[in-house]
Amino acid sequence: MGNSYLWLKAWHIIFVVSWFAGLFYLPRLFVNHAMSDDPVTCARLALMERKLYRFMTPLGMLAVVFGIWLWQAYGFSGGWLHAKLMLVTLLIGYHLYCGKLLRDFAAGRNRHSHVWYRFFNELPVLILFAVVILVVVKPF
Repeated sequence: MGNSYLWLKAWHIIFVVSWFAGLFYLPRLFVNHAMSDDPVTCARLALMERKLYRFMTPLGMLAVVFGIWLWQAYGFSGGWLHAKLMLVTLLIGYHLYCGKLLRDFAAGRNRHSHVWYRFFNELPVLILFAVVILVVVKPF
């Protein structure tokens, strides 16, 4: 594997880290939004949520594109890769569900408590742990 592999891998990691930063922070904004009754604070949080989601969506797309590019160009295989792909699919679903939650907040339809969002916020952390272990250790 040559120099181009290392560049693809570097860009993939950069976009993954950037996407995860958004996935970690957006639900924290939801926690604060669910706790607030102040219309000015809610409007500010809704603006922050919307801007963050618009920023992190292309980062997630680029992470996936570079990951697929690596996979197709270098032909990785094994059970670890299937597990990783399943977790990435789950993460994409999580991202899209965050978009739904954002729209619910914007429309005044939030149905969850701040405690629910605190637990919801932990899912990408667990996925990150699992994906890193799968990619580095390749346990199967």
